[in-house]
Amino acid sequence: MFQKVLINDDHDAILSSIEYILSKSNVDCVERSQYCDEAYLKIKKAQLDEAEFDLLITDLSFKRDHRNINLDCGEDLIEKLRTENINIPIIVYSMKDQLQKVRQLINSHNVSAYVCKDRKGSIELKEAIKAVSTGQCYLSPQVSNALSPRVDLEIEDFDIQILKLLAKGLSQDEISSQLKSNDISPNSLSTIEKRLNKLRLQFKANNAIHLVATAKDLGLI
Repeated sequence: MFQKVLINDDHDAILSSIEYILSKSNVDCVERSQYCDEAYLKIKKAQLDEAEFDLLITDLSFKRDHRNINLDCGEDLIEKLRTENINIPIIVYSMKDQLQKVRQLINSHNVSAYVCKDRKGSIELKEAIKAVSTGQCYLSPQVSNALSPRVDLEIEDFDIQILKLLAKGLSQDEISSQLKSNDISPNSLSTIEKRLNKLRLQFKANNAIHLVATAKDLGLI
């Protein structure tokens, strides 16, 4: 079982609930954070102190307040940790249940478990902690089809990459250049144009701004 766990959520009640679940799993060392920047700094400090966390449990959605932040959401935190080759096991505990998002987090960012916050969320979180401690992957029943063939999902991972770059304000030419610089294929301008046109038709979006807004509303980016 895990010895040192960081829980990251912006609701006190959720933090207390997770802490209670961990105590019942005989985890004595638990730290809290309510901002993704704060969670990142705690993980980095633990590394420097050679007292690393061996599990992160994080939500995906965080409300903004007066603070200036660099990491807006749990996905940003996870992506930054993986970019820096910090391979801590991660359990996502979230209200969101989009299959595409779950699949991307597992396949692209090596998330160990995805638990949905609902009526049985606490029970499933306890099961997830146990499963991850033995090296297994855990998915809540609502998202258990996330790793099924793509025909069951909304859009492909490549489309998500393009939408994220579009959401950052990049033009189609700039998206093509960014993909090429990162050795991501396909990356031609014609491919980007075709994909974005397909997505606009699929989501009935009038333009790029409408497409990005729709993708955000659906929780895809």
